[in-house]
Amino acid sequence: FQMDTTQESYLDLFPLDTIVYLTPDSENVLEDIDPRKVYVLGGLVDESICKKLTLRRAQAQSLQTARLPIREYMVKAVNTKNYHSETLAINQVFDILSTYYKTRSWPDALKAGVSSGKGYVLPDAAK
Repeated sequence: FQMDTTQESYLDLFPLDTIVYLTPDSENVLEDIDPRKVYVLGGLVDESICKKLTLRRAQAQSLQTARLPIREYMVKAVNTKNYHSETLAINQVFDILSTYYKTRSWPDALKAGVSSGKGYVLPDAAK
């Protein structure tokens, strides 16, 4: 993938109505990738998960938000730790988005990016 880096903020580079901030705390489900939109991966460099921090940041900037459709396409796996998390690393989100863009299949994309350690699996894998 070709990538450009800049010190400028995405808020200065793109119209606000084209930016979609991806955060696991959004109520809006990302159903498709719109090539006219700019997707911001709401990443944190932190060992602990700060609930709703990326959502609050997006709301403070008056941005649209969305979350990956994990709950819509995956089920909670039975595990001894009873651990289930929709919070993913930036590289996992990127892998999911790029796989979805190529395949147009959320199950394929989520399978590629959501590790079993997150506690979610595709329905047929849960059996």
